Amino acid sequence: MPGDVPANVKVRFAPSPTGLLHVGNARTALVNWLYARKERGSFLLRLDDTDAARSTAEFAEAIRQDLIWCGMDWDEEAAQSARLERYRAVAEGLKSAGRLYPCYETPEELETRRRLQMARRQPPVYDRAALKLTADDRARLEAEGRTPHWRFKLLHETVGWTDLIRGPVEFDLSSLSDPILVREDGTFLYTLPSVVDDVDFGITHIFRGEDHVANTAVHVQIFQALAAEVPKFGHMALLTGAGGEGLSKRLGSLSLRELHSHGIEPMALMSLLARIGTSDPVELRTRMDELVAGFDIGRFGRAPAKFDQEELAHLNTRLIHDLPFEAVRERLGIVEATEAFWDAVKGNLSRLDEARDWWHIINDPLQPIVSEADKPVTEAAADILQSDEASADDWPQLLDGVKRKTGARGRALFHPLRLALTGRENGPELKHLLPLIGRDRAARRLRGETA
Repeated sequence: MPGDVPANVKVRFAPSPTGLLHVGNARTALVNWLYARKERGSFLLRLDDTDAARSTAEFAEAIRQDLIWCGMDWDEEAAQSARLERYRAVAEGLKSAGRLYPCYETPEELETRRRLQMARRQPPVYDRAALKLTADDRARLEAEGRTPHWRFKLLHETVGWTDLIRGPVEFDLSSLSDPILVREDGTFLYTLPSVVDDVDFGITHIFRGEDHVANTAVHVQIFQALAAEVPKFGHMALLTGAGGEGLSKRLGSLSLRELHSHGIEPMALMSLLARIGTSDPVELRTRMDELVAGFDIGRFGRAPAKFDQEELAHLNTRLIHDLPFEAVRERLGIVEATEAFWDAVKGNLSRLDEARDWWHIINDPLQPIVSEADKPVTEAAADILQSDEASADDWPQLLDGVKRKTGARGRALFHPLRLALTGRENGPELKHLLPLIGRDRAARRLRGETA
């Protein structure tokens, strides 16, 4: 494949700033970004903001920030709202060429016609009745106050392309209604601005979900009507749940902001999204350039891409356990944190913000849990610490002393010490925590005192 890729590869990610990015959006963006970076091409961020009622500057900024959080940069940015005159000019050209034609049916009339077709067991395809209107007919309808919407006249032929993921694809356009490209109020639906932008910005490759296959067949004819080169397409299998079930509403709306707030590390998410839907196993990577090096669009297949939130959580935990102190120093939000503290607690974390809980356990006043039955063990440990028989840095020596004095072994030894020192049933190894807690505070806690 490398020999088939032009030197000027250019891809685009085209979200609508009408909401927050979710995992499906992120996967589309990532595949396009990885392809561009692997082929030394460029990546365009295009904001499809022609829906003025729902698009906001706040959502647009959120999209930018989410891409940055993921580790994806872009070489160019464009907004469709700044290109409306260009779309109008193209639409006028298509009208003059007879490929855009005016239609005057109301939504209610179209729905009635659709139901009648279905009752007759006919496909609910627009019957092109508007093409039969004379100039007088159109004048009469407009005199009644009707404003036309405009449909693109499809050529009833089979459109085919070699999909970079699905292989050879053919689609019979006679099975589709002529798509509406311009609404009655003159605003544009998604299709025309998208194709015009792809032409004007020199997009060479488009990777998107397999639910766009029919759209792509229509787009191919619009590219041809504009005498433009048709990009190469790759249609990815859609995300499913872990068991292969259809994408649930919750999963489909799982925003990157939500994942971030739940403590998910971006590279854990990127590592998962880069491999699901391919024939390769998911492998944890800590840098985006590692994902680029291992990326191959030819590894993607038609099997459903299973997004498993438990697998994501597992990857996230592994990633945190491997992070060096320098990578988290600023993110911990703990000015006094040390490398010794991070090394002590990181192996017990599933998300980064849990480190603050252990910082407070170590350094803030704590009400220890010491039962009457456990006092022989905890007080023996306190006596040893306070008598200099063992230092806070010598956990094995402390344990040996408690064993000799009490005869406690195993859980009967470790569990009382953990409850007294941390107030928790589980946690990081006490041999690492004890030096951080310190001799005096540890001795008071072991005696059941708040310290």
